[in-house]
Amino acid sequence: MSKQKVYEQELEKLNNLFKEVEESRRQLTEGLIESAAFLFAENKEIEGLLNKTGMIKVHPKHPELQKNIPAAEQYRKNLNSYSIVIKSLNSVLDTVNNDDDDDMDEFE
Repeated sequence: MSKQKVYEQELEKLNNLFKEVEESRRQLTEGLIESAAFLFAENKEIEGLLNKTGMIKVHPKHPELQKNIPAAEQYRKNLNSYSIVIKSLNSVLDTVNNDDDDDMDEFE
């Protein structure tokens, strides 16, 4: 699957998760949603490369000599950024869900 298709599918999935969020909060998170989808698609492409090469290059004659593959470093950086973005988005969803619970307390 192309990176663009992966991005579009992830963007659609995240937008569906946020479709019930009030418009002002949704507008606020729009950039984070796009960034999360982008990082997700980038890492899927890098994962394909790393599945072929591995994350570490080992010297053929001296296995104790090892070197990180640059793609592996980028994968880790992207994954850390993605985790932060998803955590931020999740906190928005948690806030919305907690607000909904508070409204229900009035009826009890």
